[in-house]
Amino acid sequence: MKDGEPCTSRGVSTVLEGVTPRPRTKGSMAWRFLPYELYSVQRYLQYDTLLRNGLQHFDAWASTFGETITALELAPEGTNYRAKTRFAKFHNLPELMLMFREIADIQTADMLKLPVPKVNYHNIKVAPSDIQKEMVASLAKRAEKVRARAVEPQVDNMLKITNDGRKLALDQRLIDPMLPDDAGSKVNACVDNMYRIWEEHADTRAAQLLFCDLSTPKGDGTFNVYDDIREKLIQRGIPAEQIRFIHEAATDAKKKELFAKVRSGEVRILLGSTQKMGAGTNVQDRLIAIHNLDCPWVRLEVA
Repeated sequence: MKDGEPCTSRGVSTVLEGVTPRPRTKGSMAWRFLPYELYSVQRYLQYDTLLRNGLQHFDAWASTFGETITALELAPEGTNYRAKTRFAKFHNLPELMLMFREIADIQTADMLKLPVPKVNYHNIKVAPSDIQKEMVASLAKRAEKVRARAVEPQVDNMLKITNDGRKLALDQRLIDPMLPDDAGSKVNACVDNMYRIWEEHADTRAAQLLFCDLSTPKGDGTFNVYDDIREKLIQRGIPAEQIRFIHEAATDAKKKELFAKVRSGEVRILLGSTQKMGAGTNVQDRLIAIHNLDCPWVRLEVA
C-alpha cells in the first residue's frame, strides 16, 4: 500500500471501534471532532464517497463543510492578544452528517439514557502573587525575543515558554524551589478544599481524586506538588495511609488493589495524572469530588 492510499482501496474491510465524539450541547449533532479528525475517519472508511464528491483533499472538504474566522486570542506567554485564524464551525451540516452516518453508529447521551450522577462544577479563582506577576512579564519578554529570532531555538523557544507558564500557574516554586510558598496559591486553595470535604464526609468515608499532570513525584527529593499536598493534608490531621499516589501502583495488580481500597473507604484521597488515572480508574463507589489542578496538555483529555 502506498503512502496516502486509503485502506479501503483494495477491498480491505475496516472497522474503527471506540470512536466516541461527545456533543457540545445536550442533544447536539455537532460532534466535538476536530475537522481533520472527522475528515481522516471519512478518508479511512469512505474514500470512494469522498472521491465521487470531489472531497478527497482536505482543502476541498474544509471549504465545503467548514468555516474559518479570525479572532483575537491570548498569546502563549499570557500577556497580550494576537489575531489567529481557526476553523470555527461546520456548515452544510445535514449533508455532512448524512454522509457520515453511512459509516458511523451514532448514539447520543439522550438516546442511551445511562444513569449518571449530577455534577456540580466549581471554578475556584486565586489571585497571582507579586512574584508570579513579575515572572509572567519575563515570559512576555522571552516570547518577543523568540519571535524576533534574537535567540537560538535550542536556547529558548515558545514550547519552553509555554511550559514555564504552565508551571508558574500551578506553583511558583516549580520555577525556583527557593521561592516562598504563597499562602494564596492554587495548591493551597486546593488543600483547603480537600480537607474541608474530607472532614464533612467523614461519616461516609467519601473519596476524592486530584488530577495534576505537572510536577509528579519522582522520589529524588526534589520539590513536587504531590508531596507538598500530601504533607499539608497530613499536618492538618488526615492519616497518611488515607492519601495515596497512583504512581505507587506500578502494575495492574497493584492498581486493582489500590482501587479496591478507595472503593472500600480505606483510601480517601488519590492523586494522579490524567495519563495514569484517567480511563479505567474504577473508584466511583464513594467518590464525592474531583479536583483538577492543571489543564491536560492533550486536547482529547480535556473533559
